[in-house]
Amino acid sequence: MVTQVQDKPEVSYLQQLLNLAKTQTIVPQNSHLQDLRDRAATELQDKAIPTQKEEDWRFTDLSGLLQVNFQAAKPVQLTKEDISPLTLPEAENSRLVFVDGEYAPHLSTVSQTDGIFAGNLGNLPASFSDRYDHYLDKQQGNSEIFTALNTASLTDVAIIWVGKNKAVETPLHLLFISTADDTPRMSQPRALVVAEAGSSCTLIEHYASLEDCSGFSTHHPYFVNTVTEIWVEENAEIKHTRVQRDAPQAFHIGRTAISQARTSRYTLNTISLGAKLSRHNLDLNQTGEGTETTLNGLTLIREEQLADTHSATFFNHQHGIYNQVHKCILDDRARGVFNGRVVVSQAAQLTNANQLSQNLLLSSQARINTKPQLEIVADDVKCSHGATVSQLEDDEIFYLRSRGLDDRMSRHLLIDAFASEILQKLPLDSLRQILSRCVACRTELS
Repeated sequence: MVTQVQDKPEVSYLQQLLNLAKTQTIVPQNSHLQDLRDRAATELQDKAIPTQKEEDWRFTDLSGLLQVNFQAAKPVQLTKEDISPLTLPEAENSRLVFVDGEYAPHLSTVSQTDGIFAGNLGNLPASFSDRYDHYLDKQQGNSEIFTALNTASLTDVAIIWVGKNKAVETPLHLLFISTADDTPRMSQPRALVVAEAGSSCTLIEHYASLEDCSGFSTHHPYFVNTVTEIWVEENAEIKHTRVQRDAPQAFHIGRTAISQARTSRYTLNTISLGAKLSRHNLDLNQTGEGTETTLNGLTLIREEQLADTHSATFFNHQHGIYNQVHKCILDDRARGVFNGRVVVSQAAQLTNANQLSQNLLLSSQARINTKPQLEIVADDVKCSHGATVSQLEDDEIFYLRSRGLDDRMSRHLLIDAFASEILQKLPLDSLRQILSRCVACRTELS
């Protein structure tokens, strides 16, 4: 009698995705990328898609993902008119566009300046090409399952590189567009951002679909698995905004890995509105003293959406300043997850870290699992964390109605006020207006 041993579905599904990744052709042919792909594929052998038995995934069920047989994205021809609803006027001449993970030069409008590059790996100038391998796939934690899967499928890289003491005055818009049709598609964009010593830039990283956000779609789901690596060198500054507005049937898993050198400054605003299931892993490592870090987050979901944010910040040097505020607005049967981990090592004396999770539930069936988390070994620090979960207060609604507003407008005003603390921190007026309309639209539907 022969006993057949079948792989667990989490193992076989990962291997299926890995086999799909192996079919992707590197453009251009690049031996370094091929080495990275081979090494990542080797690391993934016999590993599995995470399950809820794992602590970091216990509130996020990926079983729905395993039920979809994704295929490689096929080339799609879009015009500038097609993408016009997603463009930002302040970044009209500094926009990089990728469609289903493929660079679209005819949709991109970037003017190159000496010492500054924005484009894809295939067009990287010689002045940078001999150094990019010092940064690509060099962040800590790149063995994480979905990060390694992204590396195993590397075909091209979106690159933004700001040379030493250079300042980019115009915001850079990195636009990743996903398309959907009658075939479930998978794309795995990769981005590398390097700000050399004394440089500065403003970056808008935008994931979106050409579909509207009404929730109705006749198309199959798609899967976006994205990784962005950011290097902020000594005394450099990056103001970064990450917006996720994928289609309602999509799966979105992304990782942002940041390395902050001495006296550098990094600000991240994350806005999560789309996707049926989304997960954002945010990993930040301090590699020098005197860093300043600001993390602002807003999640707005409804119906049966699930949005998960996991952040981990590691302080290893003195005089670090860290402020994080993450807000969730959940309606219907939506499920939010927030885990914010801050680790302050013995060497990180005089660290000042503050973390706050604020959550607004618009329905009795909405759920939030929040866990601000401080791990402090140093003894001379100033650290705090907290979490709040609440619904709209009846007395606040009553007060507004007594001033002549109806119930719908009263609710909208309160929700808008809750969200505006994060939206007002966005660097572009046009982006603030677009996302404010999204909040208003969802309030109307709630």
